[in-house]
Amino acid sequence: MVENKDFNAFARRIIRAYGRRVAEGDVDALPELIQLSASVDEAITNAVKGLRSFGYSWSEIADRIGMTRQAAQQRWGKAIPSQRDPNTDT
Repeated sequence: MVENKDFNAFARRIIRAYGRRVAEGDVDALPELIQLSASVDEAITNAVKGLRSFGYSWSEIADRIGMTRQAAQQRWGKAIPSQRDPNTDT
């Protein structure tokens, strides 16, 4: 099994290499590179949704990414069905 740090580093290397390829004149690949941003956003939403389904609170998720509970809930809460009372979710 690939460790998360190694997998993350691998993904970052691929994306940076893709950016260099586009920068070296592959203008037709620019829209596809931009689409990666939407794919990353979707992956993050799915990750947060999964963490919430495992019982992680908005506070626990927010602490790991350096934002407030309220900011995390505002960013991803609409995409994720409520599983707890937001007034008591700490």
